[in-house]
Amino acid sequence: MINFKKSGDKILLQYTPERQENWIEEAVTRRPFVTLKKTFTLWKDLFLKEDSSEIEDNDYPDFDEYETSSFVFAILQGDYYKVIRGILSNKFDIYFYHEISLIESYFVADSNISIFKVIEKIYSKDIYIGGPNTSSIAFEDFRNLLQYYPRNYERKKYVEGRISSVLRNYLDNVKDAAAVYQKYLDKKLSAKGANLTKVFQEYELIKNQTILEKVKTMLRNEHEYNEYQWQQEILQIILLLYPKYLYVFKEVPVIARLASGIKEKAIDFLLIDGNGNVDIIEIKKPFENAIMTSGLYRDNYIPLRELSGTVMQIEKYIYYLNRWSEEGEKVLTAKYKNELPEGFGIKITNPGGIIIMGRELNLTAEQKRDFEVVKRKYKNIVDIITYDSLIDRLEAAIAQAKKL
Repeated sequence: MINFKKSGDKILLQYTPERQENWIEEAVTRRPFVTLKKTFTLWKDLFLKEDSSEIEDNDYPDFDEYETSSFVFAILQGDYYKVIRGILSNKFDIYFYHEISLIESYFVADSNISIFKVIEKIYSKDIYIGGPNTSSIAFEDFRNLLQYYPRNYERKKYVEGRISSVLRNYLDNVKDAAAVYQKYLDKKLSAKGANLTKVFQEYELIKNQTILEKVKTMLRNEHEYNEYQWQQEILQIILLLYPKYLYVFKEVPVIARLASGIKEKAIDFLLIDGNGNVDIIEIKKPFENAIMTSGLYRDNYIPLRELSGTVMQIEKYIYYLNRWSEEGEKVLTAKYKNELPEGFGIKITNPGGIIIMGRELNLTAEQKRDFEVVKRKYKNIVDIITYDSLIDRLEAAIAQAKKL
């Protein structure tokens, strides 16, 4: 049995043999070193004899003194105990934060597998565990790391799995041990990192609450904004809600090849995502009667001219962009090169459109149902968002964040 005890500025490794005889002192006298658990390499200079001042009379309450042997294992340096080089590894130094209480399982896996000998094969620099060092491994993560070392049970299942995979090619009714082993691994090795939702929960909550209040305030004071001011405010909100978009350019030129000749048109707002792909966004002030007809046409509510005209405008711009293609990519990249990172290129790859306009407050259930049909029928329109649906989305996101 191996235990660790803090004594002054040192940590002592204490070994108690399973049998009564104490072989350690004789071994360190006759040999250059002894190895315990195939993990700890200990030599004579580290051995503490029974009368050593490092050993207190009450160190071993459960054993007679002759049964337990002690070695100097680590020495305090600042906030860390430094394991003496060579005991665990010859390639790097190992430091444990002074508040950590060491136990055998931090060093030895099942069947006497040396944990740090395994690490030695994939890493060769000093290791700090716990504490304030900027490159230290969090103690909790170090403990979680230990679960990945194979146990006897795992090795047994692995052997069974390999054998069964061969026998099943020739024999019937052979247990699918390979599937059992894989199921065991799937359960054991699920890669679980930090819960990022939790990490950013408070930020997302504050962000969405702020945006929600902003939208409601704007809607209450709609008459105080002209069209341009309204668009600028909503654009800020869209970039926060759609983080895939990194840039937005205004009054973007596009070459339209028409039957009457080549003309230059201007797209109000062009969105650019992190890969350089473009989409178009149209932002309209929220007139209440801008979406669906109040009367039926052949038992259906149909989009009003303001909505259908906006859709048609975006569809045309998308058509112009797609025809402009590679030439357009070069022109736009050159035009905005001073506002883009070096080497960043604008790409025209089947652009989509986003429309923000109108209210749903006065729509009946039937009108809203037909409005959903309208939103889904335009193949190039990514989303048609009313200001009421924007509020609903924000409120749903806030409610979800509060549950976490």
